[in-house]
Amino acid sequence: MIGIFAGAAVGAGWLATNTPIGLGFLVYVLVAGALLVILPLLAYQAYALQSAVYRLDRDKLVLQWGLRQEKIPISDIEWVRPLNALETSLSLPPLRLPGVLSGVRHVNNLGTVEFMASEVPLLLLVATRQRIFAISPAEPLAFVQNLQNAIEMGSLSAEAPASFYPSFVVVEAWREPVTRYFWLAALFLNIGLLGWVSLSIPNLQVVSLGFLPSGQAGEKVPAVGLLLLPILSLALSAAGWLLGLAVYRRPERRLLAQILWANNVVSTVLFLMAVLFLLSVS
Repeated sequence: MIGIFAGAAVGAGWLATNTPIGLGFLVYVLVAGALLVILPLLAYQAYALQSAVYRLDRDKLVLQWGLRQEKIPISDIEWVRPLNALETSLSLPPLRLPGVLSGVRHVNNLGTVEFMASEVPLLLLVATRQRIFAISPAEPLAFVQNLQNAIEMGSLSAEAPASFYPSFVVVEAWREPVTRYFWLAALFLNIGLLGWVSLSIPNLQVVSLGFLPSGQAGEKVPAVGLLLLPILSLALSAAGWLLGLAVYRRPERRLLAQILWANNVVSTVLFLMAVLFLLSVS
């Protein structure tokens, strides 16, 4: 899937460079951008599948799925069952990829179920006091037998439960409503700016990008030069977003990060006003 999406992104970028400025150019650019955003997500899922492991000993069960890790003391395990032994239907995660079943679902009569599995036919449910984990060991029957043996023998040492989640600064910042507003506002404003300019260029022959000291419009240039404004806006927004993430890592400086992200919205609005003014005098 990574190869397919990467090839499609390269193809869309190549088509954009060979398409006259207009609606078709805008569509290819947006498609390439969307595919490039999806690629890191697929790469992480591939890494999670490659690094996935279930480790069982007499004291604990450790579930590893990418950067997610759960350490469960044997004494905390209440029961383990295969999927076909359930009396209720199990809702699978809405977004499923080949080899990847991850996510959290709330299931009636079961409670919270967290999926850390690769294949539906191999699913086993491990119930603890807090939640149920859906896993897919290579040999489910042997896994169940080994787990039951560990429960019957009892643990040799007291293990404390532990949960480790991937702590990405992007995920942490996204949880704040104000941050989401600034990010989405800047994103859609930049997309709107790029779309407006792309659709306006075919109707123009030349455009002035500057002004003389007297206030008169400066030298005319080909209309395609108007693309400089959305490109500059996108570059400034990307730089502001990355700088904000670097600042956000320090809790005492998070207000400064919010100011940087708010500035992305303001600067994009100024670019929109600049395009409106240039089009009005062209």
